[in-house]
Amino acid sequence: MDARNRGAPTSRLLRFMPHQFLRFANRSTGKLGYERLRAALDRLQSTTIQTNIRSVDPDTTPSRKAKRLHRFSWINEWSELTIAGGYTRGMEIVLPDWFYQGVINENLVLAIDPAYFALTGGIERWLYRLARKHGGRSKNGWGFSFKVLYEKSGSLSRFSDFSFDLRHVARKQSLPGYHLSLSFNRKGKECLQIRWLP
Repeated sequence: MDARNRGAPTSRLLRFMPHQFLRFANRSTGKLGYERLRAALDRLQSTTIQTNIRSVDPDTTPSRKAKRLHRFSWINEWSELTIAGGYTRGMEIVLPDWFYQGVINENLVLAIDPAYFALTGGIERWLYRLARKHGGRSKNGWGFSFKVLYEKSGSLSRFSDFSFDLRHVARKQSLPGYHLSLSFNRKGKECLQIRWLP
């Protein structure tokens, strides 16, 4: 996206130094960090996604809408160049065309604060992504009842445990760029208010 915004050429092929990526993602740059990165790339390549998002079929008329399912993996392939002694000289990833077009042509990307990668709790990371998706940088903020958040999260924990975790995250104020507060709506249901901090 940075290259696109600067008018530079873009490609489905991404080249990077794993050490720089691991440092940016706040991960270990030791042997274990590299092993985990390779395992993550394997998972991304082997995971198959099925979606009908952006499924407009140009061959159909408005009165006869068609539904198109699309299946892809998060990455088509990846490779790593190593030299004697097992030192990595770089990695390459090839993105699927459907994913690449969504990023480049339709701006389906939200910027993430680098501090996001320092979040250790799964609920914190999920809340941050929810905040970026729903409100982005709304100065007025927005709120969700705990019940709605619980349903959106797909959490397998009990509702009472999920609610306890939400209160804990609100007390910690750990989401980068956002302020969290607790309130009650008109029906007496507990809510989480999320407000962007400019």
